[in-house]
Amino acid sequence: MGAGVLVDTEWVAAHLDDPAVRLVQVDEDALLYDVGHIPGAARLRWDADLQATGSRDVLDADACAALLGGLGVGPATTVVLYGDRSNGWATYAHWVLRYRGHADVRLLDGGHAAWAREGRPLTKAVPTFAPADYPTLRPRPDLRASAPEVLRALTDGGATLIDARPQPQYAGTVFPAIGYPATGAHRGGHIPGAVNVPWTAFAREDGRLKSPEALRRLYRDAGVDLARPIVTYCIIGVGSSFTCLVLRDLLGHPDVRNYDGSWMEWGSSIGYPVALGAEADTRRGGRPCPSRRRRSGSLTRRSAASG
Repeated sequence: MGAGVLVDTEWVAAHLDDPAVRLVQVDEDALLYDVGHIPGAARLRWDADLQATGSRDVLDADACAALLGGLGVGPATTVVLYGDRSNGWATYAHWVLRYRGHADVRLLDGGHAAWAREGRPLTKAVPTFAPADYPTLRPRPDLRASAPEVLRALTDGGATLIDARPQPQYAGTVFPAIGYPATGAHRGGHIPGAVNVPWTAFAREDGRLKSPEALRRLYRDAGVDLARPIVTYCIIGVGSSFTCLVLRDLLGHPDVRNYDGSWMEWGSSIGYPVALGAEADTRRGGRPCPSRRRRSGSLTRRSAASG
């Protein structure tokens, strides 16, 4: 495997010494890289290296070019990302780099766990790289949605909204997410009309992604019309980045945008509508599940699984 966005462990092993390939580990667990990483792999911290310093935003184009250049990455370099938790945070880095304009960004299917499980080499040695000259990047606005754009979509019905969080967060019965108190919003629930397809359903038990047929079935069973434009969101843009990769790169959807402000922004914004309950509005692209009833009422401020 290696022709598309996903590469497997065999492909990575064959390219460990390839100067045109840069491996990069991106984890939720900041200590995992120090415990052992793939030889030659650099480290990026999703919350420090990929974020702007003066605002809540991803790093700008100049900062992204400087970051990549410091890793010895040029415009023609193939960047292969991998990490923990079925590549959740590595996939966020994939979206950031693609949005900022780097062309060839791939993902090691199964992440760190797949490599380690096969008994392949790990090292604690931190590599150094000769800096590369990276010209100014050209962002891809077609990969990103802002809150005002999502609000307009609610009015004109121009896109299907997909909520990639676990169902209890979508329903608004529990919040914030387990282990992420700083990402909590002022309200629980979901954007009206959004369809719930959790990103945690994408991987098999071994952490590798399910087949395209199985992934397409997830959306078909949720009633998502894959012929319509799609905007996806989650808590802070991580799970929704994974959704973008699945829909755009694996299923071939041409119009998928990530609302990376996600629920942390929407659920704390004055005047933005919030819906409670487990069902999507069928008029807005989702099919209700007959086993669930729409719920309303007070919210319980407690934790739920992350997404």
